[in-house]
Amino acid sequence: MTPISLARKAIQEAEALLITAGAGMGVDSGLPDFRGDSGFWQAYPPLAKQGISFSMMANPKWFKYEPLMAWGFYGHRLNLYRSTTPHLGFQRLLEAALRMKSGYFVISSNVDGQFQKAGFKQDRIVEIHGSIHHLQCAAPCNDEIWHAKDLEMQIDMEILHPISPLPLCSACGSIARPNILMFGDHSWHESRSEAQELAFEEWISSIGKKRLVVIECGAGTAIPSIRSISSQTARLPSRTLIRINPRDHETLPGEISIAAGALDGLQQIFPD
Repeated sequence: MTPISLARKAIQEAEALLITAGAGMGVDSGLPDFRGDSGFWQAYPPLAKQGISFSMMANPKWFKYEPLMAWGFYGHRLNLYRSTTPHLGFQRLLEAALRMKSGYFVISSNVDGQFQKAGFKQDRIVEIHGSIHHLQCAAPCNDEIWHAKDLEMQIDMEILHPISPLPLCSACGSIARPNILMFGDHSWHESRSEAQELAFEEWISSIGKKRLVVIECGAGTAIPSIRSISSQTARLPSRTLIRINPRDHETLPGEISIAAGALDGLQQIFPD
């Protein structure tokens, strides 16, 4: 049988579905994955002029020393994610998830909120790196996390600075920041993600030895958090891992490898 046929069979026989996703999941929706500095600098010319890479920019220190540039970057990303429509692969996964007798869960390293936007229930999602749609104090003065739904950011892309007022912590008046895990980040409030992870652990324990299929989309090897979760969850004999990735699609015996982008792979598994 071909990998696609094996994947279809595993999904048809499954009683529960775990969807795991990395940065590659959003590429087919038009979102950048910043795999290399060239793509990142093309998106942010003011940072290219200063030689600031994605890993350098994704650091909480900017909210202390250069809050305008920090919110120019994250404000633009917030607007981008809000305006992006999830690709058809999300809908295919949701349809499969809703057919599962024992339900589904999503675990993603993405902070973009695309699964919620596609119709997946918030209480069925784990965002291991947090969400750009939630805020916290950058100081931080407390451990409060609040939704960014009322935050409107207009960005001058010529200088990558906000035109709008910066969001502030209501408790101390300091600059607020996205509730996402950055590099070198010792002030990220992880209580929201921890609560999501606890809900997942309760669900996965309730499944026991029922047939579970794990569909992993766009998770690379550079930061293998999602791949590790996929492999560890699927290690029981009653569970099957389907890995969809155009480059890093290597699997162990018994796992299913599909060398394709997320949308292409999902459309092959779930044809119209």
